Amino acid sequence: QVQLEESGGGLVQAGGSLRLSCEVSGRTFSGVDVGWFRQTPGEERKFVAITWTGGKTYYADSVKGRFTISRDNAKNTVHLQMNSLKPEDTARYYCAGAEFGAWDYFGQGTQVTVSS
Repeated sequence: QVQLEESGGGLVQAGGSLRLSCEVSGRTFSGVDVGWFRQTPGEERKFVAITWTGGKTYYADSVKGRFTISRDNAKNTVHLQMNSLKPEDTARYYCAGAEFGAWDYFGQGTQVTVSS
């Protein structure tokens, strides 16, 4: 089973930056696709970004050019660098893991609040 633990959320002003981290354990890191999702109250969880085991990445249109996802293989950690933050980026951010193409594992989430 894959365990995921997020860190790095907080309160930031619009235009600012935050870096989220997701520590992955329980499986060989190189065999797990890792993604980030976000959710606001009353809405469904939405895809933000993914880093596949082969190193390729993909982003939701709403964050493309502002967010960067990266893998640190030495630390079994995935980072989400978020720049030029907007109030609409306010959400609880969840790290997700997939071994065989399905998002079977989620962390507890970390809150990101962007003030205007």
